[in-house]
Amino acid sequence: MTWLMYLALGAFAGTLAGLFGVGGGLIIVPVLIFSFKLQGIGGELVAHMAVGTSLATIMFTSLSAIHAHQGRKAIDWRLAALLSLGVVVGAWLGGYTADKLSGLHLQMLIGLFAWTMAAQMLFHLAPRGGAALPGKPVQVAVGGIIGWASGIFGIGGGSLTVPFLSWCSVPMQRAVAVSAVCGFPIALVGALSYVVHGLQHQGLPAEAWGYVYLPAMIGISLASMPFARFGAILAHKLSARALRRAFAGFLILVGAKFLFFPG
Repeated sequence: MTWLMYLALGAFAGTLAGLFGVGGGLIIVPVLIFSFKLQGIGGELVAHMAVGTSLATIMFTSLSAIHAHQGRKAIDWRLAALLSLGVVVGAWLGGYTADKLSGLHLQMLIGLFAWTMAAQMLFHLAPRGGAALPGKPVQVAVGGIIGWASGIFGIGGGSLTVPFLSWCSVPMQRAVAVSAVCGFPIALVGALSYVVHGLQHQGLPAEAWGYVYLPAMIGISLASMPFARFGAILAHKLSARALRRAFAGFLILVGAKFLFFPG
């Protein structure tokens, strides 16, 4: 039953990710927090397990996205490599930072991030293009910031990388492709950070590897990739405006739950 539940969660998360055009982490993290609590596992560390497991699943979905973008020759590998240099350090520090936070504070930060993303979707908040790409050291530093934040929130970084690159006048198709490449080191190093920092804690489930809960990782990964394609097909048949409002509403509810009723 546990495996079936996580396959179902993966199908749900994948469908919504494809439907709303966002990374699965924004969906997987809150759903995992709720499901872990229902199972009675995780205790104070339930939010840490949700974020670590989310990053582990993004490793697999990001590879699929990279393959698709590479097939269209859309990836600027030089730009992706510079950002990834910072991303690797930042993602590891994100796991370290989260480990130092209490479960309550981590959930509240996730709630604030959910509200920020909801506001961005509702009010179309995005930086205007016109700036040029900064020098290499600044690109690496920005990658570090993106990796650090993504490591805390359990996301692939697309909601941060794409706006930055768009502000730097990088064409949208190229920005999304570079973001997909950066998502893999964020997920890989971030997940490893959650594994290493979680191993020192007692009371985690037997099926957990540090903060990564293996049944959830495997089940969600297996189901999310094919259902993400289904969600993308479905999105073309529905109103884009209605979809954005619906997902923003979901994020507002998630943020309210974690900010005001985190227990």
